[in-house]
Amino acid sequence: MSTATDFMDIAFVIAFVVTALAQVLSMVRLVIGPTIGDRILALDTMVVNAIGLIVLLGIAQGTRIYFEVTLIIAMLGFVSTVAYARFVLRGDIIE
Repeated sequence: MSTATDFMDIAFVIAFVVTALAQVLSMVRLVIGPTIGDRILALDTMVVNAIGLIVLLGIAQGTRIYFEVTLIIAMLGFVSTVAYARFVLRGDIIE
């Protein structure tokens, strides 16, 4: 066995654990966030963490389809965050 392969396996495990922990902490902020702004930011952070987990999964499995999925999720996450923030600030999404 190569030591480079062992280091990559350890790096993937650490990256998965840290990203999953960030996702859980964002979920906690979503639940206990004192203001609506904190909750919107937590949702956006959860989208970013989900993208990170999907990219890590794609790298670990060696497939490229996950990267296309992350682009779609990133676009939907951005649009939904902007729409939700606009709804909270103005009361409507489309003028």
